[in-house]
Amino acid sequence: MSNTCDIDPALIEKLEAFRFAKRSQGNGALICKIDKNKLLIVEDEDEDNLSIEDLAELLPENTPRYIVLSYELKHDDGRQSYPLVFLYYSPKGVKPELNMLYASAKTYFQNKVGLGKVFDLQDAEGLTDDWLRAKLLK
Repeated sequence: MSNTCDIDPALIEKLEAFRFAKRSQGNGALICKIDKNKLLIVEDEDEDNLSIEDLAELLPENTPRYIVLSYELKHDDGRQSYPLVFLYYSPKGVKPELNMLYASAKTYFQNKVGLGKVFDLQDAEGLTDDWLRAKLLK
């Protein structure tokens, strides 16, 4: 199978460390972007202990991003878990060629990273704790 983009080897190492990091509180996010010149998926930002609202503020208004999120999920019975979630952020108004580039590499990135919980997001303002909790507890 042909890939539109490759993944930066340094990002793969970072994703492995991120996946197995022990968290005791807060959310962690690894935000990734595509380097259009190299056709390479690279790290954009690595954030720890941030709120979902803070994460939404970090997202650009007109450029897609891949977000690997370790989400602090508080269950109704008092338990806490930290599921890994893959968010594909593709805001409205993105140039069609950029949107196609990200869309074509999404499944490859998702499979390479090995994340099953995948949610698409078109509006950063829609990224809230309530939205994410509802998606995860379905």
